[in-house]
Amino acid sequence: MGLNEALNISVSGVNAERSHMELISSNIANINTTRSITGGSYRRKVAVFSETPLSFDEELTYAEKKILSGGVEVAEIVEDKSPFNRVYNPSHPDADAQGFVNMPNIDLSKEMVDMVSSSKLYEANITAYNVTKKMMQDTLQIQ
Repeated sequence: MGLNEALNISVSGVNAERSHMELISSNIANINTTRSITGGSYRRKVAVFSETPLSFDEELTYAEKKILSGGVEVAEIVEDKSPFNRVYNPSHPDADAQGFVNMPNIDLSKEMVDMVSSSKLYEANITAYNVTKKMMQDTLQIQ
């Protein structure tokens, strides 16, 4: 694997974590949303990561050179199917006949943990990128 591939892998990690942070922000912003576009309360969204798919030529080249491919992407965004949080609030406009409201299935503490984790992974990918870039610069300085 060359240094350019290492840079591309780091960039893919940064992009994936940026997308993950956007989802976390959306979840936190909608923590009290009881009316979504699809009807009902907002459902927590989760990013599913996968290895970046390679073309046949890239797969063949990597197999011949016995190198591991790399890179990551957000393959899809899925809704968390866990149950809604039922809260007793009879004065709420979306309360049912018993006075309960289906609040989004978002746990703020879990979102904050995910945010810190995503932030650290984002920073790690930036650091890997900078280290690789420094290696490339040092290589050019050899006389």
